[in-house]
Amino acid sequence: MRLIQFETAAGERRVGVVEGRRALEVQGATSVRALALAAIEAGRGLAGEVLARGLGEVHDYPVLLREGRVLPPLDHEDPAHCLVTGTGLTHLGSAATRDKMHQQQAEAAAITDSMRMFQWGVEGGKPAAGQAGAQPEWFYKGDGGIVVRPGAELPLPGFAEDAGEEPELVGLYVVGPDARAYRVGFALGNEFSDHVMERRNYLYLAHSKLRFCSYGPELRLGELPHHLEGSSRILRDGQVLWEKPFFSGEDNMCHSLENLEFHHFKYTQFLRPGDVHVHYFGTATLSFADGVQARPGDVFEISLGEFGEPLRNGIAPAAETPRAGLVQAL
Repeated sequence: MRLIQFETAAGERRVGVVEGRRALEVQGATSVRALALAAIEAGRGLAGEVLARGLGEVHDYPVLLREGRVLPPLDHEDPAHCLVTGTGLTHLGSAATRDKMHQQQAEAAAITDSMRMFQWGVEGGKPAAGQAGAQPEWFYKGDGGIVVRPGAELPLPGFAEDAGEEPELVGLYVVGPDARAYRVGFALGNEFSDHVMERRNYLYLAHSKLRFCSYGPELRLGELPHHLEGSSRILRDGQVLWEKPFFSGEDNMCHSLENLEFHHFKYTQFLRPGDVHVHYFGTATLSFADGVQARPGDVFEISLGEFGEPLRNGIAPAAETPRAGLVQAL
């Protein structure tokens, strides 16, 4: 089952089940978060909650996408209660690009910190069930205020040195009233980072991740196949500028999803009841590694058959904030 959140022509929020070109309203549901919390309270899965409520009005899904009325598939009415984070160096092959970025003046034979962390993942990132494995790289992107809906443009701040896509799987979670994290499902994501800044020094990684991002348009319920193969491409003036397959799923990762989830939700500050968590699982495919630099006007397109419609986002200069970075003493 795949779900979307969308707005009606009157601007009212709805949750829909995707069936081909149709989106069927879930009766009595205005948000996936509320639907998930109801499922937790009822002691059943999200798909079971949807079936229990039944389906109603039918909408033209392509029209919803074309008119920009599809929302991120999980959010929070208060953006401060939606935490956007991620893990890196999680995929087989991901270390090669990062290592190339971070070697800089180091001797070719020297092992970088990126390669060392990747090796820890290879050696201990898939522990036995119920056990904690190697700790992955972790980063913070922001709260729900940095999320743009599918089809919208990703704002590029004036101080940015790059506008690089990162095609990834995203885990979507709601924290229940029992202070336990519940995985709602998975979505496609574009993690959008500043790779030029990161390449200057790996200690700038934290800065490079403080950018807008997007995920969706669809929420896929249930377990994932162990092997997933999709496509990431950049369109410029309507033509394909760059295109490459990307692989995900645990067969293509050095960490298990369970291990990545454990090392995020082991922190009690991430277990506040009612909160939403959006967690990017990493990638091994970057156009930046092939010497491509995207720019305003370009369009990113990330597709993977098991997730329905592609995730598309453009790039646009961010609106200027005259006092950004300035602090006034009181």
